[in-house]
Amino acid sequence: MQVSVQSTGTLERRMTVAVPEERISSEVRQRLDSMRRRVRIDGFRPGKAPLPVVQRRYGKQVREEVIGEVMQSTLYEALEQEKLNPAGMPTIDPESLERQNGLEYTAVFEVYPEFELASCSTFRIEKPVCEISEEDIDATLESIRKQRTRWEEKQGAAADGDQITISFVGTIDGEPFAGGQADNFQLVLGSGRMIDGFEEGLKEVEAGEERVVEVTFPQEYHATELAGKEASFSVKVERVEAPVLPELDDEFAGHLGVSGGVAALRKEVKANMQRELDQALRSRIKQQVMDKLLEANEIELPKSLVEQEARSLAAQMQQRMAQQGIGAGDGAADPSLFTEQAQRRVALGLIVAQAIKANGFEAGADDVRTAVEEIAQPYEKPQEVIDWHYSDKKRLADIEALVLENKVVDWVLDQAEVVDKPVSFTELTAKS
Repeated sequence: MQVSVQSTGTLERRMTVAVPEERISSEVRQRLDSMRRRVRIDGFRPGKAPLPVVQRRYGKQVREEVIGEVMQSTLYEALEQEKLNPAGMPTIDPESLERQNGLEYTAVFEVYPEFELASCSTFRIEKPVCEISEEDIDATLESIRKQRTRWEEKQGAAADGDQITISFVGTIDGEPFAGGQADNFQLVLGSGRMIDGFEEGLKEVEAGEERVVEVTFPQEYHATELAGKEASFSVKVERVEAPVLPELDDEFAGHLGVSGGVAALRKEVKANMQRELDQALRSRIKQQVMDKLLEANEIELPKSLVEQEARSLAAQMQQRMAQQGIGAGDGAADPSLFTEQAQRRVALGLIVAQAIKANGFEAGADDVRTAVEEIAQPYEKPQEVIDWHYSDKKRLADIEALVLENKVVDWVLDQAEVVDKPVSFTELTAKS
């Protein structure tokens, strides 16, 4: 087997592989001889047909099968011989498949870029510093109470925060339009759920009241046939209800499955908030580290990897939309829309892989176990979550990749300038 490699670009390689005819014809002869003992051919007893007859009948088919297998096996042999690591699947162009001439084909592919990581000593990383205050716990408990709001019918005018149940019909130029009507529609005033002008037009309504609300659809409205148009809604108020929040007492704690009263509830809420805070801190720092690595290491990316990643991102988007019952829309799953995101992911993947290789990082069994247990901790039955991860090698592989990424982050932080930046719990968790 003869192999020659030509560089046709910074990363692109054109590798020509020539396989001698003897390697192909020898395998063809062996297969035909094996077939001769099994095939039935008219005029001959089973297994007694002469080899030339079998060759005339099956020779072309067998040769094509052998050539396909030889192309695959010699491709990997040639890559190993030339110490080449393709980025993506090579494109094979057969140049000569004629009998007696052996096999010659060309494989075109890109290789991974070779580069050294830039120094991390110039990086400046802002480390968020945050303490959970009693006020933060109070705010979280208030949010929990609001999640368990019950509604109580009230007399008189509706105020912001009240829930109204309405039936309405919308018209444009006197004609009803698709999606412009509903019965027994529940709306919390002040929620901002409807287009501008709708909720404002229903301020201080009372049960049984009827109103006409005039609105203008935004120019960027998702239903393009309505964008920018003026509409009139005839609204009837069926019911007005005021929110009633549960008291923050021992009974409330018990309903949440916490024994020990309000004090125990506050303790558990703080522990959950601390886990959320720790995750947000790690996420914020990791984001900065990845941004710095990307900025400091400009590398040429294999186009095939970027295209493959863009297709993967588009497929993921398509799947999420399908799960939500939404169609693809106007090119919503077009891979070209994900090119920039794909470039970032491919670049970071290569940079992180280089850091892992250069430092000999490994995801040990103990590291993986710790990571899985951290993921499982917030769940009601952590052991079931742990078992779920360990029941699938792919899930464990994802955890191993996460462990290695975290080792790279720690490695960068050891070299970079890290400065503390005080931040509130609300700000940190809202933006993480």
